Amino acid sequence: MKTVTISNLTLGGKYAPLFVIAGPCVIENERMVLQTAQALADICSDLDLPLIFKASYDKANRTACDSFRGPGLKRGLAILKKVKRQFGLPVLTDVHEIAHCNPVAEVADVLQIPAFLCRQTDLVQAAARTKRCVNVKKGQFLAPWDMRNVIAKITAVGGRNILLTERGSSFGYNNLVADMRSLPMLREFGWPVVFDATHSVQMPGGGPGGTFTGGDRRMALVLARSAVAAGCDGIFLETHPHPNRARSDAANQLPLGEVKALLKTLRDIHAVVS
Repeated sequence: MKTVTISNLTLGGKYAPLFVIAGPCVIENERMVLQTAQALADICSDLDLPLIFKASYDKANRTACDSFRGPGLKRGLAILKKVKRQFGLPVLTDVHEIAHCNPVAEVADVLQIPAFLCRQTDLVQAAARTKRCVNVKKGQFLAPWDMRNVIAKITAVGGRNILLTERGSSFGYNNLVADMRSLPMLREFGWPVVFDATHSVQMPGGGPGGTFTGGDRRMALVLARSAVAAGCDGIFLETHPHPNRARSDAANQLPLGEVKALLKTLRDIHAVVS
């Protein structure tokens, strides 16, 4: 298993601790982001778990055109930069456009390729060329073994820090299924594998009226425990101080107050199976 270096963290490899990628789905405002980052930093410090803070400056793939997308590139990066400076945390954010990769890489430690865009060669390679870590979410439409081609695109332009994230597969209309067999299959490529527990319980376009994504956050806890038991290297969780009032993925994000108990359980499971 290869190791990945992100800021002051070394992730993956034998006997490495479970690492955590967590934060709100989208940057709603600076106060909420800093509040969430502070809480997560304290939790992961107490549990001795490596943490990468995540939040999106733009959610370009919302279901409806009038859904909240975030503060945009300039303001969003300024807030993420404040998280790094104030809490000393590496940060991760999505990129949807080639032109955003270089400015995002000036702030973010990890550039994330959304699942819908994982086969967009130019975008994937633009992210890799920044020399930052690239976290690729496996498309809902791909088999685990299809990710070999995405990895090849990254390494072809010199990418050497790669994370692979499982986030469920399309299963009929407005539904996803998380196949735990995907995790050991992805790990066979040699890069650290992350399980995205909160996006895996989405019901895309399945909210009332079909104008937003539905889901069932209760199942995120079940899937997270299953994924760590199956041997993933890291866990991805979206969390919010008041998830029912969240402006994106309200049905799936975990209440911030419940994260510590879950991460403690996941840490203990990982210690048994690693």
